[in-house]
Amino acid sequence: MRVIRAAFCAALFLLCPALAVKAQDVTLTSRDGAVELSGDLLGFDGEFYRLQTEFGVLTLDGSGVLCAGPGCPDLTDFVARITISGAETVGEILMPALVEGFALRAGLGVTREQVAAGQVLYTLSERDTGRVAGEFTIHSHTTDRGFEELIADGADLVMALREVREAELTAAREAGLGDLTQRGRARVLALDALVPIVAPGNPVQSITMPELAKVYAGEIDNWQDLGGADAPIVPHLRRMSSGLGQVVQDRLLAPVEVTLAETAVEHDSDEALLQAVLSDPFAIGLSSASEVGSAAGLALSGECGFTLQATRRNAKTEDYPMTAPVFLYQPAVRLPKLARDFLAYTRDPQAQYVIRRAGFVDQLPEEVAIDDQGDRFANAIAQAGEETPLTELQRMIGTLTGMKRLTTSFRFRAGSTRLDAQSLSNVRLLAGALESGQYDGRQILLVGFSDGEGGAEANRAISARRAETVRRAILAAAETADLSRIELGTDAFGEAMPMACDDSEWGRRVNRRVEVWLR
Repeated sequence: MRVIRAAFCAALFLLCPALAVKAQDVTLTSRDGAVELSGDLLGFDGEFYRLQTEFGVLTLDGSGVLCAGPGCPDLTDFVARITISGAETVGEILMPALVEGFALRAGLGVTREQVAAGQVLYTLSERDTGRVAGEFTIHSHTTDRGFEELIADGADLVMALREVREAELTAAREAGLGDLTQRGRARVLALDALVPIVAPGNPVQSITMPELAKVYAGEIDNWQDLGGADAPIVPHLRRMSSGLGQVVQDRLLAPVEVTLAETAVEHDSDEALLQAVLSDPFAIGLSSASEVGSAAGLALSGECGFTLQATRRNAKTEDYPMTAPVFLYQPAVRLPKLARDFLAYTRDPQAQYVIRRAGFVDQLPEEVAIDDQGDRFANAIAQAGEETPLTELQRMIGTLTGMKRLTTSFRFRAGSTRLDAQSLSNVRLLAGALESGQYDGRQILLVGFSDGEGGAEANRAISARRAETVRRAILAAAETADLSRIELGTDAFGEAMPMACDDSEWGRRVNRRVEVWLR
């Protein structure tokens, strides 16, 4: 009975559906012969069996049982097979670079095979014996397809350029894959950004977010309206069903409730989009920052006078309004050890350099001296309204002088103190740094800011509540941190330092933030 109860307890740990073998009758017997369980073998991850029995689905430690039957796996030469499916932009560039970097780090040889269009197989082998340790299959198509394959037992991990949709969450729960919004189910692998691009020589160098939305909605259709030549604008973008297309929908069009113009040209690949823009002097495209190529990127400006380029630093802090997190979703299932080692590697500093070389924005925190932020403070002074007195600006500058801003930031869902998905990932990153002692002996100040909607006192209050929300979330996540070695405080300055114009939802979202400052 003890073994049976242990089996039921072990059933709390799920095996990865993608590692499932064709269900076959097997018998698992405890090594002392006291307990015997028969059923259909649903999966084996190299360590644990997953068995459909009369008691339900049980998961048992392979070291404690003997397997008999035609479905029993080879325990000696087990090969970990992992399928990663989703966004093409990630699957064609970033994920292969990470798999190759992981193999190098683990001392494994790696070979690449193009299995089919959009499908690549990486085989990882031990260098001395040649024994195959694992196979990573990468399916590159769309974020939608990635979730479909996950739910249909065709993938272990999903590469996504957007958050999981409600319908996908429901389908995943019904498929026994757990809640994909829970801690550990979604991680931000890297950051990308959506960049408006034009052909070199186009005199227009910047565009506001409202103007860009109107271009893609067909409400602005002549370059003359943007300070350019008297010529029609031809908008280009990736297919709306692609991950980047959905970023356009979620980040650009949805906030102002407009739809894509019929004149917009959709493309099946980043290369096709880039070539279309380069070959037409009157075209404008929306591209991944990692795929701008020789096109000219337009800065995002505003009537408030603050202009932002899609630089690595602006994307890392999410000050750039169209920053796009690259998510990696993992269901509540047990992956083989090789896959778990790979996921741990993606957090390693070495992997962050691989991410940067692949053209994406890494998540290594950087410290930015206050001397390098003169434009932000100058803009704060220039844009200060009657409700932001000089004394408050002086207090802000006096508080932050001598400190450095960390590129890790926290932002919130509209109208709430609830962190967005990227910020939840940032909480875990900063908590991990505290647990490792990275900031021992230093002062950490969480500084809240708000948009300019509403009164100044109310904005200072809500920005203070948001800073405290972040502080509590970090403390809850940093379970093993020695808090006696750091000073973790909060402050808030409301609308005192806007990063973007408050004339649009995009700008207001950028302004609602908590920054991390260090001394």
